[in-house]
This record gives sequence, C-alpha cells and structure tokens, in this order.
Amino acid sequence: MNNKKAYIITGPTASGKSGFAHALAMRVGGVIINCDSVQMYRGIENISASPFAGRPVTDKIDGVPYRLFSFLPLSEQISVADYIKMARREYDVAIDMGRTPIFVGGTGYYINGIINGIAEIPEISSENRTCAREMVARDLSAARKKVPDCKATDPQRVARALEVFLETGRHLTDWQNSPRIGAVVPTPFRILINPSLDVLHERIASRIPEMISGGALDEAKYIIDNNLDSHRAIGAEQLCAFLRGEISQNVAIENWITKTNQYAKRQRTWFRTQFSADLIISHVPNEHDLGFINTRDFDL
Repeated sequence: MNNKKAYIITGPTASGKSGFAHALAMRVGGVIINCDSVQMYRGIENISASPFAGRPVTDKIDGVPYRLFSFLPLSEQISVADYIKMARREYDVAIDMGRTPIFVGGTGYYINGIINGIAEIPEISSENRTCAREMVARDLSAARKKVPDCKATDPQRVARALEVFLETGRHLTDWQNSPRIGAVVPTPFRILINPSLDVLHERIASRIPEMISGGALDEAKYIIDNNLDSHRAIGAEQLCAFLRGEISQNVAIENWITKTNQYAKRQRTWFRTQFSADLIISHVPNEHDLGFINTRDFDL
C-alpha cells in the first residue's frame, strides 16, 4: 500500500498554488499548512500575497482550516528547526482529525526540511543570536566576512550563519552536510505548479498594483511607524522607501516587480534542481487539474 500521507503544493510566486491548494482541500477535507517564510508574518498579508489578504485573519477559509499563517510578529523571526517543529505539530493534529495535510508555499528550505529533515544544529544562545542580529543590522558586509566561506547575501540568512559560527565555531554548511533528522513526512505527494516565466511576469505585474490598492501601503506605513524590519518581504522595502519620500510610487512598483521576477526565477531554478515532483502543472492551475490527482494513493 502507498504510504503517502500529505500533499506538498509548491511553485514560484504568483503561480496560482494557493488557490489550487484551497480547491484541493475542499475536495479531500484537507488542512492547509503554510510553508512560506513570509506569509507567517502578521500585518503584511497584502505585501506577502497571503490567502488572508483582504479578509480577517481567522483559522479557516470557507471551512478549510489554515495553519501557520499570520502568527509571527514582524519583530521576531524563527529558525528552520522552529518551523519544522511547528509543521510537525500541525501535521499530527491534521492526521488525528482525519484530515489530509496540505503543505503550501514556495520556501525551498522549509520544503526540504519537511521531506528530508534538518541537520542537528545545537541550540543557539540568546546572547549569540542577539549579537549576530546586531552585527548584521550594523554592517551586513562586515558580518559576512566574520563567517568563513559565507555565500549568503540575505540579511536573515547571514545572521543565521553568523549565530551558528559564534555558537559552535563551525560554518552552517558543515552542519547542513551532516546527517539529517526529523523529517515531517518523507513521502508526500509532491505537486509543482510551474508556469512559464512570461506567464509569471505578466501575473506579477498585474497583481502588484492590486496589492497596493488592497492595503499594502497601510502595511508599509505600519512597518515605518513601529520601526520594524522592511526586509522581511519583497515589496515592503520598496513601499517604505516610497513612503519616506526616497523614490516615487512608480519606481517603487517597478522595483517591486523586478525583485519579484528575480525571486521567481531563483525559485524555478531551485525546483528544477532540488525538487522531484510527482505531478508538474506547467500552467496556472484550474479545477480540471484536480482530476490528475488520484486521492486513492493516500493511506490516512
């Protein structure tokens, strides 16, 4: 008997995976579990293109349970290990309820952790964690130089590499190459939604003005007013720069579109090289595509 016990639905930003996941959840009695590192943040639902953009954040949409969305303040961040613990808990709860877990999102290192587990990196002390964050905030370039062979450029990833090095004296990649533990579901049914870049570019360009009119500017203002990190999500930094009078709104939109297009391209590269899909949908999905999923494959 097949031992698949969950779906993972992933794909680049603006590919239509959230809507498809919701339709599947309605069909199979599923629970949507977020695996997008940005949509976990509370207060940027429009900027992050969350399923809760334009609606109150609750625990259900149309009767479908939604988990790990909009729960984390922008002033905080979590590690992959923290996420995996939470994802495992939500997975177990869904199984106990007799519902099908459906992981949805485009964050590769979350998806990899769900399927393959993570390296057993020692707990980081609050002192080293705070020190690493302060060093990155003060001078990102200098912080990178403190970590041998650090290839990361994203502030959050640099801070993670630095805190591990401060705690253990070993580079993060050394730990990541060690045996992995704690996979949530090693054999999910993996669905990749992967329209062409041309289609993604068109959808990105059309949805960003809608996100702005839907409330993204208010979210950016909240970030500024509360002195929060605008680097948490693509779009936040650009809108904050506009609200501070540093660039025009048109330039902010153009920059947001460019950054999102670049991110989509990086995601597609990751899926091509790191993700083995059971089903690939090479267009924006629709109800017809649900027919390609054989729910009898599941042993719940």
